[in-house]
Formats: sequence, structure tokens, C-alpha cells
Amino acid sequence: MHNSKFRLGLLPRIVIAILLGIALGVVLPQWGVRVFVTFNALFSQFLGFLIPLIIVGLVTPATSDLGHGGGRMLLVTVLLAYGSTLLSGAISYVVSAATFPLLVTPHAVSPAADSAVSVLSQPWFTVSIPPLMDVMSAIFLSFVVGLGTSYTQSPSLRSFFGEFKGVVELTINKALIPLLPLYIMGIFMQMTASGEVARTLRVFASIIVVIFVMHILWLLFLYAIAGLVVHKRPLPLLRTMLPAYLMALGTSSSAATIPVTLRQTLLGGVSGPVAGFVVPLCATIHLSGSMQKIVACSVALMLMQGMPFSAGLFAGFICLLSITVVAAPGVPGGVIMASLGVLSSVLGFGEQELALIIALYIAMDSFGTACNVTGDGALALVVDRIFARSSRSN
Repeated sequence: MHNSKFRLGLLPRIVIAILLGIALGVVLPQWGVRVFVTFNALFSQFLGFLIPLIIVGLVTPATSDLGHGGGRMLLVTVLLAYGSTLLSGAISYVVSAATFPLLVTPHAVSPAADSAVSVLSQPWFTVSIPPLMDVMSAIFLSFVVGLGTSYTQSPSLRSFFGEFKGVVELTINKALIPLLPLYIMGIFMQMTASGEVARTLRVFASIIVVIFVMHILWLLFLYAIAGLVVHKRPLPLLRTMLPAYLMALGTSSSAATIPVTLRQTLLGGVSGPVAGFVVPLCATIHLSGSMQKIVACSVALMLMQGMPFSAGLFAGFICLLSITVVAAPGVPGGVIMASLGVLSSVLGFGEQELALIIALYIAMDSFGTACNVTGDGALALVVDRIFARSSRSN
């Protein structure tokens, strides 16, 4: 007899949580809904306390590792990955700002509904857990310490933050991720009881379709550029990466897909040394698909909640987010967890917005990961061409 246990992935658990939240929001009395609102208030305090620690624990060692080693190939790869991630975020904002106002109507409630929402949003009790520092302090502390550790090569600092990263990742995997479905269930229960859920789900469906189309067009753009650089037809190059795309759909993990991505990149004509360097590095730092999702979801939620936004606001948000997401742990939902601090500090997202963007992001987590790893093949082609030219000139 096999002792292996059947375990649901994060996405099925989130879907079940949303359905249960909707069902219980219909049948539970007001006091029952407020029990879950109380849990959400406590979880929100816990999350707010952890966000700066997550940033310090993940961003500091990531900054230290990126700054170590030097080399032209490292510099070129990092610049290409960041450029791709930044450009994908900018395009996502332009498309979302132009498209979503046609699909999303700002939040509006009647006075009677507003009174009901007010009662349902009140927990029975809560506990204040103030964070040790604010988000921006955590981000800049991480950069300063990470770059300093890289420069001094201090073994004690590197060891400390390596172990601290392990504690943070353990907390995410054993506490935050397991409790997320219950947290999201409470949010959807509250929205159902207050009459908002149907509108929210309609918006979700529209957003998912738009983001998926953006992902496909972005991959076509990347491979068109790579094809021009290496003088090959882009569509066959993109078809070569299809196994990596499908593998990422199944695993929702760039790290788990590295062997397949590496094999397909080699089949696409990239030399072994370049592929062996670029593919593992880009699995960590090239997150164009994830960036498109977060930016698009943020624009949609700000429209839904009637929150003001501008191109200038999102320009700063995208620049900061493109650095922060590099530190994301390699687990499903890891990128959005690493992004919560920037979402709250720059865009002003509160408890409900953060819960909704987590649910919406995870609903497309595998598609974003597939876009990330498939795009890695295009960057590897460009890097290989640059250094092939360099070696011939020498």
C-alpha cells in the first residue's frame, strides 16, 4: 500500500475557498460572517507585521548574490532581464489603463447597502501587531546591507541573512500560504453578504482573458526581437520552447522547470556555456509575465475601488516592484507575497485589495510562470549572439 498523501495545490484550494465563501455568505447569519471577519482582521495584522521581515529576509540575500561575481555576461543578462521586466510592466499599464475602464465600473453602494457593509466589516475584536519598520525602510535597508555584504564578502553577514531567509521562507510556506485560502474565503464571504461578489467575479473573468492575451503577444514580441538579433525565424524559435511553457503550466515554478528550459534553449541553438549561465539566472530575475499580471490586476482593482491612479504613480511602482520581485521564493504564489509591501506602500492597498489581488494573481499563477520561463529562451538567444560576436572579434 502506498503511503503517499494526496495534496491539493494552492490554486484548487483558492478556488474551493472562493466557492465556500460565496456559499457561506448566502446562508450564514451576520454574526457568523463577522467571525470570519475577525479572523481576517487578526491575519491582516500578522501579515502587516511580517511584510517588512519578508522584504529584509528575501531581498537582502538576493541583492548580495546579484552583486557578486561581476563579469560582462552577468551584467548583460541582468540588464536584459530588468529591461524586459520593466518594459512588460509599462506595456501592461498602458493596455490596462486603456482597456479596463471599458470592463470595470467603479465601486458604488446605496446608503442602505453601505450600512450593511459597515456592520459586516467590523470584527468582534482585533489585536494590534505593529511592524518593526515601515515598508520603504525595509526595502532600503535590504539594498544597503545586501550591497555591503556583496562588497565586503562578510561570511558572518552572508550566513546570518542566509539563515534568516530560511526562516522567512519557512514562515511563508508553513503559515502564510496555508492560511491564505481561509483568509480569501472570509473576504468573499463578506462580499457575498454585502452583495458585491457577482460584480467582482465578472471583473475577474474579463481581467484574466486580457492578461492571457497580453502574455501571448509579449512572447511573440520577445521572439521577434530575438529572431532579428540571431537572424532566425521567430515562430520556430518560440515553438521550440513549447515543452518548457507546458512544464511551467503544470508546476507553477520557474525553478522546477529549469531542466526543461535549459534543454529547449540548447535545441534553439544557444551554446552550452551561455545556456547554463543564463537560464538559471533568468529563472530568478526575469519576471516579465508576473510583472504584467501584478500591474494589470492592480489597475483593475484600483478602478473597482474608485482609487485614483496615474502613469507617474505606476512608473515608480513598476521600477520598485521589478527589483522587489527578484527576491520572491520559488513557490506558487511566492511573487505576489513578496510584492505585498510595495502594493500597500506605493499604491495604498488595504486588506481587501491585497486579498483580492492574491486571489486574482494565483488564478493565473501558472500562466505567468510559463510566460517567464519561455521568455528566458529569447534572452538566452540574444546573450549568446552578443558573446559569440565578441569571441569572434577577439
